[in-house]
Amino acid sequence: MMRLTAIGWWVVAAALAMLSEPAVLACTACFGQSDSSMAKGMNMGIFALLLVITSVLCGIAGFFMYLAKRSSELESAHGAQSFSSNQNNA
Repeated sequence: MMRLTAIGWWVVAAALAMLSEPAVLACTACFGQSDSSMAKGMNMGIFALLLVITSVLCGIAGFFMYLAKRSSELESAHGAQSFSSNQNNA
């Protein structure tokens, strides 16, 4: 019964969203003046978020590149060490 009530609220919210006027749903960049200060501020916000996301993704990529480099260095050092110990035993 509780789930039915929650679904009912979602249906009411979706119906209200579909029946509202289109101008209410759009921002100034999509509907109206695209050169207003609100649209410029929104564009700067989008660019700021893109900058943050890009820097985080570059940091993650750099970390994995560091791990790959360190892993290959350890493998080559371990391979050279085991190769020299095999020659000494022979």
